Amino acid sequence: MALIFALILLVVITLLGLGAMRGTALMQKIMANFYDRQTAFQSAEAGLTAGAQALTAGTTNIRNCGPGGVVCPSNPFTDSTASTNIITVGSSIFSFSLLVSQPQYIIENLGTWPDPSTSTGFGQTANAAQYGAQGATTTAVYYRITARSSDTTDDRAVVTLQAMYKQ
Repeated sequence: MALIFALILLVVITLLGLGAMRGTALMQKIMANFYDRQTAFQSAEAGLTAGAQALTAGTTNIRNCGPGGVVCPSNPFTDSTASTNIITVGSSIFSFSLLVSQPQYIIENLGTWPDPSTSTGFGQTANAAQYGAQGATTTAVYYRITARSSDTTDDRAVVTLQAMYKQ
């Protein structure tokens, strides 16, 4: 009787040990994927920063998506016609670990549009003496910067970020 009880107890302990090993392996995979995504996200943010610096410095490699330009999809990296405007950030600007690919970015000119933060038109003033008066609306040029990065192992974590800039 003691032998049968010991064997049953041994089987139960073995099953508990196998379950714990399986849970540990799963948690290790989850943390590896989380690490890949975080490093790719930080690399894509660095790509956005590089794009903003290039825009501020007056880059001429800008894709025209404004009125009269080409129709640009929401993710320009899926558009084959945008390949000439995609810029890979050089390692001299940002240094990354070997686990992350160098980020890429593209700058798109979305055109000139009214700037709501400087408009003095209807609803923008609290002065009752100007009732019915429409002020001049200023315009600004809007740009969209899209950056992409991924881990270099097998593209498990691909991160694409976008930011809008106005000048």
